[in-house]
Amino acid sequence: MKALVKYALEDGAVELRDVPAPQLEPGHVLVAARAVGVCGSDVHMWRNGQSWDITLPLVLGHETAGVIAAVADDVTQWRVGDRVVCETAAKICGVCALCRTGRYNLCPQREGYGAMRDGAFGELLLAEPRVLHRIPDNVSFEQAAMTEPFAVAYTAVVERTDIKPGDLVVVQGAGTIGQLTAQMARLRGAGTIVMLGTGIDAARLAKARDLGVDHTIDITSQDAAEFVRGLGDGLGAHVVIDATGVSIALQQGLELVRPYGTIVKVGWGPQPLGFSLDPLVAKAVTLAGSFSHTWTTWEAVLSLFSSGRLETDRVLGGVYPLEEWEEAFEAMESGRNIKSVMVFS
Repeated sequence: MKALVKYALEDGAVELRDVPAPQLEPGHVLVAARAVGVCGSDVHMWRNGQSWDITLPLVLGHETAGVIAAVADDVTQWRVGDRVVCETAAKICGVCALCRTGRYNLCPQREGYGAMRDGAFGELLLAEPRVLHRIPDNVSFEQAAMTEPFAVAYTAVVERTDIKPGDLVVVQGAGTIGQLTAQMARLRGAGTIVMLGTGIDAARLAKARDLGVDHTIDITSQDAAEFVRGLGDGLGAHVVIDATGVSIALQQGLELVRPYGTIVKVGWGPQPLGFSLDPLVAKAVTLAGSFSHTWTTWEAVLSLFSSGRLETDRVLGGVYPLEEWEEAFEAMESGRNIKSVMVFS
């Protein structure tokens, strides 16, 4: 089958290849991809900027929507033709304390699609039934392919913060996760949302304003901390969401957050910090990491898609066949698209 493969630890070492199709195994199904979202992590791996372990060669892609193409004899409750999305935890141990208490996203033996296991930028994906969710009838494959990044945003905003109606929320980063966390913060009742970006984010910041963000700031030309101190009671943001992917953003976050506020770090940043964390102590700030998602998160996001509470159509920037993967990746990298989705016939 045709698949998009990262084949070396080098910038640009991604190409379309003919690879063997996965074979059906007991306890599994085969999912035929219909739409797969391009994640920022896919772009990072294209540029060899990932800060996590991967296997090589590797079929990329983990934001999967499709139909079940084959079902093992020992699998019940799923049938060929069912429309599904797939969670990203391709493998978990199932027996550790985290798995047993529903936090399998943090299982030490977790292996993710498009990282340690072959992903969905091909024609078929091998999956255990535990990662499957039914796509509501009124949700398209292209919409469903955005379940995973919205689930990342849901985890960060709903599960790792305590946003209250009227709160001041600052989102650092205007990329996909920044945009989606802003939507989630609005649903949670945030009173004022501020999004920060840089000079290359002009189009994305404009899109954020269209999607309901109250203020956007280009931090290369405006002092974000001074602006935030001019809002509300002047003490700073109740919640800061770091969706930048660079470590230095935490230093800025400590300036922006109010005493007893919360910083949620969802963006990966491999760089050493190089600054003091004393402001974290002085302000009694809660610093929370946010990683991945679990079953209930996916079900909540699909329900929000079905009810129209999330603006998926305005987030989707372009739909591309697999052969045009480079254009889809570049549109994400340059900021032209908040989300690119690749489709399969």
